[in-house]
Amino acid sequence: MRQPRIGTRKLHYLLKEQSDGELYIGRDKLFSLLKERRLLVPVRRAYHKTTDSHHRFRRHPNLLKSGPEQVVVCHPEQVWVADITYLPTRSGMVYLSLITDACSRRIMGHYVHSDLRTINVAEALKRALKQRKTSEPLIHHSDRGIQYCSAAYQSVHEKNGLTCSMTDGYDCYQNALAERVNGILKTEFLLSRPADLEQARKMVKESIEIYNGERPHLSLKYKTPDEFHQAF
Repeated sequence: MRQPRIGTRKLHYLLKEQSDGELYIGRDKLFSLLKERRLLVPVRRAYHKTTDSHHRFRRHPNLLKSGPEQVVVCHPEQVWVADITYLPTRSGMVYLSLITDACSRRIMGHYVHSDLRTINVAEALKRALKQRKTSEPLIHHSDRGIQYCSAAYQSVHEKNGLTCSMTDGYDCYQNALAERVNGILKTEFLLSRPADLEQARKMVKESIEIYNGERPHLSLKYKTPDEFHQAF
């Protein structure tokens, strides 16, 4: 099964779309059936800090924060959110850097790396920029981690004309979308521990292809990120 931990609402939608009418089951009945068979996905929470916000580099204002000057996301490639998460392997810890479109939820760029050097974190942004379809103004939003604030990372912004936005401090709720996408990948797709960095890269690549191309989003009216992104 390509999406073994997909949520019940999304599963109900997919079943309804693929059914010929004879196999239809109501949403509440599906919930009850999965609960009875102990197939509901349990919520798992884990925490591993990857952000070091105590540094000498310049911070940037939060352009997405509620207020009179808040930027409201209206279309794809207007705002990208960035984040770093950890991935345990059987040979040690590796890290996943992600760039996600705030409107379409599409993962635009990613990179799995063995350490938290800026050059590795920036690779995800460089890959995302290669997927960019427009030349409209683009905001890059992240936390205040040292990698994002560093001169090397900011030089990628300047080279490509990006506007920088950052959380006010280390507060995951100010970068909730990026945190949410991290959680989806780790709790719905990356269910077995990879052996090493190379296997982690392969598993992440396959997971992102399924996430972008096959997983419907409630916030996108059950469209996939690819479908929503390409519609604009």
